[in-house]
Amino acid sequence: MADAFIYGASVEGENFTDREEETKRLKANFEHGVNTLLISNRRIGKTSLVRHVKNLVDKKKVSVVYLDIFDCRSEYDFYNKLAAAVLQQTSSKLDLFLQNVKTFLGRVSPRITLSPDPTTDYSVSLGITPKEYAPEQILQLAEIIAKKQEKHIVVCIDEFQQIGEFPESVTVQKRFRSVWQLQQNVSYCLFGSKKHLMTNIFQNKSMPFFQFGDAIYLGVIPVKKWVPFICKKFKQQGLVISEELAARICNEVDGYSSYVQQLAWLVMLKTEKNVTSKIVDSAVTELISQNAALFMQQTEGLTSYQMNMLRALASGVHEEFTSKNIMDEFRLGTKSNIAKIKKILIDRDLVEMRESGLFISDPVFQMWFKRFCL
Repeated sequence: MADAFIYGASVEGENFTDREEETKRLKANFEHGVNTLLISNRRIGKTSLVRHVKNLVDKKKVSVVYLDIFDCRSEYDFYNKLAAAVLQQTSSKLDLFLQNVKTFLGRVSPRITLSPDPTTDYSVSLGITPKEYAPEQILQLAEIIAKKQEKHIVVCIDEFQQIGEFPESVTVQKRFRSVWQLQQNVSYCLFGSKKHLMTNIFQNKSMPFFQFGDAIYLGVIPVKKWVPFICKKFKQQGLVISEELAARICNEVDGYSSYVQQLAWLVMLKTEKNVTSKIVDSAVTELISQNAALFMQQTEGLTSYQMNMLRALASGVHEEFTSKNIMDEFRLGTKSNIAKIKKILIDRDLVEMRESGLFISDPVFQMWFKRFCL
């Protein structure tokens, strides 16, 4: 629905807003074969941006392949997902897909099922094993198909941080890069939802993917861009929202795209004609409530010291945690313990380092924590 607010899924068409500069840069990378490393916090809109650009490139010259590897737990899980995505998304019809499987992967028998994914007609399971194909053969598959089709292929891999969880991860990453960096007809767009893991993969000089491509740091959409978008959506429903309250919706959730859309939708549902401050207040409370179960799960198992660190952050303390006053006030334990606390909370994706210190990563989590855990 073009007149609704969409959240929890990638957005397209009229539901996509702003990102003009990022769109221009990513489209140029796709069309000129430049590898891209897309880094940001979760809920900012990375997947929506990639899918948006996918629809804009010249399809006669470029094929964009998208795959999400969140559920991959091993190297060959990845190869099966990669091969299936490349073969399926570079084939216009099922019979062409089957022909390409026979041509490029003659030793496997694909299992075809009707797909629950509305973007595809069918899903594929290839069952590739080490006995049938060496890793390098699968990693070269997109390059071989690109040459045959005389098109450039862009492989977009979502949740790329999962490769860090594979057994012998660094060895696997070295293998990927050694093959991909020599390809002339394929480029890669790598992105994921855990910023600190992605940053380590791409910015750590000792890691194989250091300086692999153009690093794009995706920030939040500015409020001035959100306001006319929100006001237009309400007007399409015969509702009225002031620019001030539209801006407040953005500011309540620090401009995080998914949360902006979710909060705006909750406000819309509660509005009969004109949006009021009380309606926004009520919608914020409901937004927190809808995410409370997830937040409780995220804090399960945290020690008292780790919870106390979150309390310090929620209270506005972002640095100098080893000072006696802060350690005593928030009961953070010993100085040597603080570094361990930070690492655990960062690894759990609950907090992040910024230029001005340590902060809670998720703005709605912070609102929930302030209400129920301080």
